[in-house]
Amino acid sequence: MTKKTIYSLIAIIIVLGVYGYEHFLNVKESTEIIEEGETVKTSTNEYFLPTSTTGQIVHHEGYSLSYNETHEQAEWVAYELKKTHLSNTNFKRPYFEIDKAVKSGAAHWRNYKKSGYDRGHLCPAGDRKYTKTAHDETFLTSNISPQEHSFNAGIWNTLEQKVRYWASKYDGVFVVTGGVLKGAMKTIGEEEVSVPNQFYKVIIDNNTGQTKMIAFLISHQNSNQPLYKFVVSVDVIEELTGIDFFAELDDSIENKLEASSSYKEWSFN
Repeated sequence: MTKKTIYSLIAIIIVLGVYGYEHFLNVKESTEIIEEGETVKTSTNEYFLPTSTTGQIVHHEGYSLSYNETHEQAEWVAYELKKTHLSNTNFKRPYFEIDKAVKSGAAHWRNYKKSGYDRGHLCPAGDRKYTKTAHDETFLTSNISPQEHSFNAGIWNTLEQKVRYWASKYDGVFVVTGGVLKGAMKTIGEEEVSVPNQFYKVIIDNNTGQTKMIAFLISHQNSNQPLYKFVVSVDVIEELTGIDFFAELDDSIENKLEASSSYKEWSFN
């Protein structure tokens, strides 16, 4: 065996060793991120988290979610919006990143490219302006769903602003939101990310002495209708999605509030 051959073999062994070590480090990092995502954070109000129909709940610092691998998005994203969270700080908009804490693998942001749909936030970046970390965390792909721009910037944005108003007025609310991942839906991208036909938002106020909740179900199109026209009972959304909201509440309170579609206790001014 010539020296040239020996050197070539040594070079190949070194390259393979470096590649193998880098692969080991990547796997180790991925495992650590997934394990971290399985841990409930101190900033998460676990008491109000819904059930998961997929068994894949991920906890980030500012919100929790239940990921649906079939539809490549969260079936729900849940978070507490405190009055102290509200801020006018403007952070630079970061790039979207794949959520490595999703064990089954979150969708890639490229699925949305040239799809004609916005990367619609479920937990809005505007609700997480109290720190740069909390803000940037909302740009993980597990926190987005395909939304028509007119819907995202229209009626959906109007509802998000109203939630902030209630968070200020009632000294904080807890929010659960997502697309209805049922029935025939369009898909986008190589990973076939589902485009929901409807989106929902459920809000509970447990800070003003008397627990109250309100739920919205909005078709995936812009509308000039007032928000109260989209109020439904939580029971309606539970039947549509198969998700059990606020199961930790006392049954007598839960059953009464979830059956009601009244909005008289919520200010729409």
